[in-house]
Amino acid sequence: MTDTLTPVLSAQWGAEKSWTLKAYTATGGYEAVGTALKLAPAEVTDLVKESGLRGRGGAGFPTGMKWSFVPKDNPNPTYLVVNADESEPGTCKDMPLLLASPHTLVEGMIIASYAINCHIAFVYIRGEVLHVIRRMQQAVEQAYKAGHLGTNIHGSGYDLDIIVHAGAGAYICGEETALLDSLEGRRGQPRLRPPFPAVAGLYASPTVINNVETIASVPSIVRNGSSWFGSMGTEKSKGMTIYSLSGHVNRPGQFEAPLGITLRELLDLSGGVRAGHQLKFWTPGGSSTPILTGDHLDVPLDYEGMAGAGSMLGTKALQVFDETTSVVRTTLRWIEFYKHESCGKCTPCREGNWWLVQLLKKFEAGQAVDGDVDKLLDICDGIGGKSFCALADGAVACVTSAVRHFRAEFEDGYKTAAWELFPYGASALFPVESPDRSLSLTKGAHA
Repeated sequence: MTDTLTPVLSAQWGAEKSWTLKAYTATGGYEAVGTALKLAPAEVTDLVKESGLRGRGGAGFPTGMKWSFVPKDNPNPTYLVVNADESEPGTCKDMPLLLASPHTLVEGMIIASYAINCHIAFVYIRGEVLHVIRRMQQAVEQAYKAGHLGTNIHGSGYDLDIIVHAGAGAYICGEETALLDSLEGRRGQPRLRPPFPAVAGLYASPTVINNVETIASVPSIVRNGSSWFGSMGTEKSKGMTIYSLSGHVNRPGQFEAPLGITLRELLDLSGGVRAGHQLKFWTPGGSSTPILTGDHLDVPLDYEGMAGAGSMLGTKALQVFDETTSVVRTTLRWIEFYKHESCGKCTPCREGNWWLVQLLKKFEAGQAVDGDVDKLLDICDGIGGKSFCALADGAVACVTSAVRHFRAEFEDGYKTAAWELFPYGASALFPVESPDRSLSLTKGAHA
């Protein structure tokens, strides 16, 4: 592995007005477009394949291979859709990237669109982040005026239009087929597959859907070569990526490093767990990835390392919790989120998450009874792997992993409320009126 930190995507984030076209071109921006347009589309795809770039949105599927799935004989137009509906709890890498350097994504979209023979590309951004939407719209407008978008780009004869689309704000629209339904003007709900988006995606046409960070990584590969990209990371998880570190750490933030770095190294860079406390548990890729403990501090943060530890790299949202945090309460809050964000299409997800919330509330209030832990796991068994999309699987993962590592803490819920064992004020990052809040919650729980 190369140096601990490898700023590539984030290299210019601290520059003055880094989001402007002037700042981006001053550091070689849009030079990769000129290079790519001199190659055949298949050569660009092969370059990305050789680099080993894998999807940065969670699944980790090889990007170049995904592009190659687009059928060449389909009479319908081909579309590129960039998924900027970042909404996984704890995940905050794509929005900072779009704020600080939106032209990186625009350039990546031009190259990716050229590689798959696409002439209309979309960026789907969640509606709540209005400042990001405006920043992206401004970057697209600047790119048009500079001749990087529109007709006959760089005199190559290639045409491309980019449309920035604001979603209405729904976690489920981060799932690629639900995103497509939303983009088409329908209620965002996952589709049954096959057919897969590469064959029948947006408007029933061949469609490639990639995460923001994935596409933003493409210009650096074209500019520096596949060998350069492959020199970072590990054998099967190549390149650099952005890790979002939050929670009980001294200096939370974005850390761009080669895949394969460990949480211990990232904690060293962030000043460690807050003073006077120690790590209890953490998520490697947001709340939908199985939690890990201090025993996993030295596991490589790459796709294979996380799989070997029984978790997933996911979106690389590293949420760190110290010993003052109740696992029961944290799990309940996560499941309340999934219950609220379930689109309701699948009965196991719609009903199962509701029942998980009811049962976890009993654990939090100290009103669970003997056997409720097994009942919790039984409900999870009726949800996981039985839905249209991975929302239900993610919800189940955070519950089952919490029970696996901290079953005794759940069993304490047979007799003692979580807020008595772990007062709210102890784990709060900012002052709270813990006694009053605990009292009101106690009354609510016993009402």
